[in-house]
Amino acid sequence: MADDTLERVLRLVAEGKLTADEAAPILAALDEAPDDGGRAPGAAGGSESRPSPDAPHGGTDHATTLRIEVSERGRQVVNLRLPIAVGRFALDRVPGLSGDQVNRVREALSSGLSGPVLEVDDDDDRVRIVLE
Repeated sequence: MADDTLERVLRLVAEGKLTADEAAPILAALDEAPDDGGRAPGAAGGSESRPSPDAPHGGTDHATTLRIEVSERGRQVVNLRLPIAVGRFALDRVPGLSGDQVNRVREALSSGLSGPVLEVDDDDDRVRIVLE
């Protein structure tokens, strides 16, 4: 999928011409398009990545939203709750995540699990991703 297509859909959501729920099936269809395997640069060195202590448990509850929380210098700068299809694309734009970490979250999304799936801590900077 070309970045310009994603940007157009996200711009329509930002402008209020589409809701996130209306954009979700569009983005889901785009997500199924062949991928060139490219990935944004990964995390800066020195960060610690670990599975969340409450990693997905494989229960029957399927996640419908993806929560992304980002803190910088101890201050929360991002707290997003997105439909799963929109969240898949947002993952590539989360600062501090490596390709392996994004793939781990994508696998959890594909398996239909719910619960915390990833926490990355680097001093006072933190990224937390939860499937709800």
